[in-house]
Amino acid sequence: MDTRIRNCLLTVVALACLPPAMAAQEEAPEAPKDVTPETIAAGKTLFGGSGLCGACHGAKAEGGVGPNLTDQVWLQGSGTYDEIVAQILAGVPAGKSKSGIPMPPKGGSSLNEEQVKAVAAYVWSLSHQPDKKEG
Repeated sequence: MDTRIRNCLLTVVALACLPPAMAAQEEAPEAPKDVTPETIAAGKTLFGGSGLCGACHGAKAEGGVGPNLTDQVWLQGSGTYDEIVAQILAGVPAGKSKSGIPMPPKGGSSLNEEQVKAVAAYVWSLSHQPDKKEG
């Protein structure tokens, strides 16, 4: 057998043995029922405005006084939508805060429960995008 053909066949066989690309990295993860484009948009507006979230987490939620919310690193829980809602409602006491700076319930804002859920939908969406990889 010709060396070039042999090498080509070996390459094809080797490529066929590689694990398939992870579909989860190419497709958006399935969102919880309360996470819709409308609630995400409303949450983004609240995050940067009356929710006061951007004051500590930054305008782009990439961190500041509060942690980065755009990656898949969760300091409190595992980043599920329900956990995010509960965390916003309860806040984070200084003793559980990585920085030692507490997050007051609702971030110190006067958001109602529906608005908290919208902010949680936005925060959930930031770290559950198809191009975000665990790291």
